[in-house]
Amino acid sequence: MAVGSEWTAAAPGRLLIVDDDAGLRRTLGRVLERAGFSVLSAASLKEAYEAVADQPPEFAVVDLNLADGHGMELVRGLQEIRPGMRVVVLTGYDSIASSVVATKAGAWGYLAKPVDTERLVATLLGDAPAILEEGERPMSADRIRWEYIQRVFEQCGRNVSETARRLNMHRRTLQRILSKRAPRP
Repeated sequence: MAVGSEWTAAAPGRLLIVDDDAGLRRTLGRVLERAGFSVLSAASLKEAYEAVADQPPEFAVVDLNLADGHGMELVRGLQEIRPGMRVVVLTGYDSIASSVVATKAGAWGYLAKPVDTERLVATLLGDAPAILEEGERPMSADRIRWEYIQRVFEQCGRNVSETARRLNMHRRTLQRILSKRAPRP
């Protein structure tokens, strides 16, 4: 997790990290502080809203799956509190469908865990590299299946029972699939 010296030249502003993984919050916090951000952190939707109540930050890094709700709700809420806030969604359950929903909700960027911290800082500052880098392979069959299930899940309003019905799949089987991280492309 090296931080380039070019980031420390300018003080980017206040940043909120929202993730229920305490270790990841601490690590990202340290790296982003070295990059010049003034970091706040929260483990839940409730804590996040409390942290931004008095002085909303200019930036936020939000996990999708939180203990008390879905991070997409927070993306919309943060945009209402401070229009134009640069919110980057960071998730271990990466899918094309959720990236589209995040963008429509007002997210500035969408990255999959584990994240390269240089790419995270570049995305926050608006200098993100192209999504497909040279040498990347097309998606595997497992990844295509995962993407399809995620798209149907989002279309069903994240309702597991309705998604299972549409996919002609047992609800528990679908829950097991949704609880796992996305297969590598």
